Amino acid sequence: MFEFSQTKTSVRIVVGLALWFACSWVAPTAVAQKAYDPAAMPGAEYAERGAETCMKCHDEAPVTHILYTPHAQRADERTPFASHDCETCHGPSPEHLVKPAEGEKRAPVSVRFGKHSKNSAREQNAVCLGCHQGGQHVAWQGSQHQFADVTCASCHNVHALRDKVRVKSTQSEVCFDCHKTQRAQVQRLSSHPIREGLVACSDCHNPHGSFGPKQLVKATVNDTCYQCHAEKRGPFLWEHQPVREDCTNCHTP
Repeated sequence: MFEFSQTKTSVRIVVGLALWFACSWVAPTAVAQKAYDPAAMPGAEYAERGAETCMKCHDEAPVTHILYTPHAQRADERTPFASHDCETCHGPSPEHLVKPAEGEKRAPVSVRFGKHSKNSAREQNAVCLGCHQGGQHVAWQGSQHQFADVTCASCHNVHALRDKVRVKSTQSEVCFDCHKTQRAQVQRLSSHPIREGLVACSDCHNPHGSFGPKQLVKATVNDTCYQCHAEKRGPFLWEHQPVREDCTNCHTP
């Protein structure tokens, strides 16, 4: 009878946690979609000539580099420029188009990205999550970076011809802006060839969140290591238990 009661309690706990996780997973996503949808801003006024209006002032690099990126492909209905050009991401900004009075600053766009933005991390990320919610981004809600209010623009530059974080040889430069300890560790004699551009942080970690520890791309540390170190998987006749538990018991990757 006692064992049955314990089992019943365990089942309740598991079901409760599953329901809590499901709610915490769906709710933020719904908010993100609403924040991104132009219909959520009644009476919004978009520039009639789209990007041409913006380019009257913003006509130099690096802003104009976006015209040569996947985001600016009008023929693809999934891209921002297939909708309202620049304002698809920056939001309708009629006040920004009005010339300010002498001595006053021009009103900012509705959504500005980056560390100097007055928009919250949630507001900035809601724009990106309007499109980027599947695949590698599926675990973003609840991830360590999301909880730390890291914005997509903290790592990505959509106006760049080559986004540094998406290039293996330069990705670590972006990650090391925050992860100072790891920057120092890769300078050691024994390290993964990250400085040489042969290994990238994202080979082991998914910065958009994962179901494994430390945002690893696999469910466990060992499974992540075995992607490259397959010869260590075994099984072996004589197993070393600390190795079977966790490679990091002995190694610092």
